[in-house]
Amino acid sequence: MDTVRLQIEGMTCTGCVNSLTRVLSALPGVAEANVSLTKARARVTFDPAQTSVEAMKQAIERAGYKAA
Repeated sequence: MDTVRLQIEGMTCTGCVNSLTRVLSALPGVAEANVSLTKARARVTFDPAQTSVEAMKQAIERAGYKAA
């Protein structure tokens, strides 16, 4: 398992946090997704054989946020 931290722009409330947590957790191979509104980032533990950082960024952007 790998862990990555992604900066996220565009979150404004806990609803955003909950939405992004669901989006990231739904990706294959994601074991844990912790999204912080105050730090504007997500920490994701995942299996690199099943998903990638690029796939996470695409999922975040499809949800209406910007990932860095």
